[in-house]
Amino acid sequence: MRIGLNREGVQGLTLISPTLIYSILLLAAPLLMVVTLSFWTQDYLEIDRTPTIENYRVAFSDPLYRLLMIRSLAISLVVTAVTVLLAFPVAYYISFHVQSKKALWLFLITIPFWTSYLLRVFLWKVILGYNGVLNTALTGLGITEEPLSFLLYNANAVVITLAHAWAPFAILPIFVALEKIDRNLLEAAEDLGDGPFRRFRRITLPLAMPGLVAATLIVLIPTMGDFITPRLVGGTNGLMIANMIQIQFGKANNAPLGAALAVSSMFIIGAVSLAIVLASRRFSGGAGR
Repeated sequence: MRIGLNREGVQGLTLISPTLIYSILLLAAPLLMVVTLSFWTQDYLEIDRTPTIENYRVAFSDPLYRLLMIRSLAISLVVTAVTVLLAFPVAYYISFHVQSKKALWLFLITIPFWTSYLLRVFLWKVILGYNGVLNTALTGLGITEEPLSFLLYNANAVVITLAHAWAPFAILPIFVALEKIDRNLLEAAEDLGDGPFRRFRRITLPLAMPGLVAATLIVLIPTMGDFITPRLVGGTNGLMIANMIQIQFGKANNAPLGAALAVSSMFIIGAVSLAIVLASRRFSGGAGR
């Protein structure tokens, strides 16, 4: 019996070893390097490897870094809220109202992935620009006398661009969660006298919560670290903490401070994500009452 267990253990270890090694080399090791780097300091062209928390003190005490942290978190939360709120009706319609060719609908949703992310950002510059498609249409229809200047190079443009870019990532997990809902539960609730809103609140929404949470985290976490979109469409008022991290690793030549900013933003978004997960569990537990 022991031999059998040992063999099963060896086989299990053999199966997980490649995945474990892959995770350590590509995930844990780089993260450990960044955390270690954040406790060093930049001394002109050389790095002082004496451990210190000075970089974290600067990251949380400097008004500019605090502003970028708060703005990044606010933009990420707004983008997540807008994306999930727009994605849910689409996923709900495909799941509950499309009887056939659901695969075709999902295929159409993934079409934006066929083009480069950078190209999609540039297209939004063309749409929202001072002489762009939207302003040309508004002035041509006589709705506005002159082009609107607040559409581009601000936080609004960042929110619009990121929400469009991450919409497919939000639709798919919500759709999967909605597809797993047993339709018999909804029929039973209807037979017992529940109206559409009550059925949605007590059955559909709680059972779809795993998909909603997955969509929220899928959008929220990478949005916090996006630096391409704020750089291209954000302007001065749309820059985020990721842009400052890029500057520290590049032009400023202060990799330790950049690493501290990255670790700090990672912990902040991690805490917010944990709070969202815990809140969703509490909601799911009491929603059916």
